[in-house]
Amino acid sequence: MGAQFLAGTGFGSDLFARVRRAVGPGSGPAVGRGAPGDPALYQAVSLLIDYPTAELIDRLPLVRELAGERGAVARPLLGLVDHLESTPLDDLQSEYVETFDMRRRCCLYLTYYRYGDTRKRGTALVDFIETYKAAGAELGAGELPDHLGVILEFGAQCDLDGCRALLVQHRAGLELLRISLADRGSPWTGALETVSATLPAIGGHDRDAVSRLVAQGPPDEEVGLEAFTSSSYLESGARP
Repeated sequence: MGAQFLAGTGFGSDLFARVRRAVGPGSGPAVGRGAPGDPALYQAVSLLIDYPTAELIDRLPLVRELAGERGAVARPLLGLVDHLESTPLDDLQSEYVETFDMRRRCCLYLTYYRYGDTRKRGTALVDFIETYKAAGAELGAGELPDHLGVILEFGAQCDLDGCRALLVQHRAGLELLRISLADRGSPWTGALETVSATLPAIGGHDRDAVSRLVAQGPPDEEVGLEAFTSSSYLESGARP
């Protein structure tokens, strides 16, 4: 399905309004089916880890079709699609909030794993914004740039290499998220397994960082350092 799949009115950026192109059409990434970091696959995962809505449920048949075409790397998505299709929407929404909004080790905002809620995190978010700007992308209003779904949408629609660089840079947090979801038996584990399968093998430095995160969790606020809040970030000049 390729680019047509991404551009189709039934699936893709029309749902999110997260990362919008500021450049002309036709300049997005071109990657063959099943290649690491396949843009359509990243688009699908971005959809699946978004807050469940009726619109998401309507798009699940297309996600299932894509996962079937992409082979082993996308196979973990099928269990999540099954769960989303078979569970009442109200229950899905409650489960999503309980999983991703109430647990420090299951946070979808990747800079949180490295910086916690400290002002250092705000600086890291500016780096994300600059990466997006360099690719001609504009972030949707009210979105934080380090949300995993936003990063994947960026890779699908704008800059695959830039997306992968951000994921690799925050690989330890990504792996803690995957491990934490797996430990909970969460159906969203499959989404993280698919993303991890598109990235290089974890090296020694990242492996050590993952071990520390598993043992200690995300950092707490540092003494004397003002806490980060999303509202203060969005109210500042650090916007695309």
